[in-house]
Amino acid sequence: MSETSDSDGTSLTEAERALVDAAWTARDGARCEYSGFAVGAALETTAGVVHTGANVENASYNLGLCAERVGMYHALTHGAEAFRTVVIATDTADPTYPCGACRQALWEFAPDAVLWLSVARGRIALRTTVAATLPAGFDKRALQR
Repeated sequence: MSETSDSDGTSLTEAERALVDAAWTARDGARCEYSGFAVGAALETTAGVVHTGANVENASYNLGLCAERVGMYHALTHGAEAFRTVVIATDTADPTYPCGACRQALWEFAPDAVLWLSVARGRIALRTTVAATLPAGFDKRALQR
């Protein structure tokens, strides 16, 4: 595959660029009439299938759902088993990390995934891991007696 250069000088393959673009395309579908803060997410499974999501708000603010969980829950209910990359797209100057609820869901279902935070319509501002965002995550092991 050919490579393109991200604005931070990092080289992205066509497949990686397509994954970032998928997160931005998903962001365009956000329903954020209350906050005005649109977020898109693209989650790539270990099988190479990409699932996307955008945040959805409603008048009872706490009943909305973040882009990461929209995409992840869709993937899980359609047969996804594991994830290798998660991209979160926000039109902000600084990278936007997942909220606490999303970090927990990502820890549970994508603990080994690489996490890319994209800003400014496609630039990768930060590369990290899901595990790094929740170093002492709560999961099924904590429920064992």
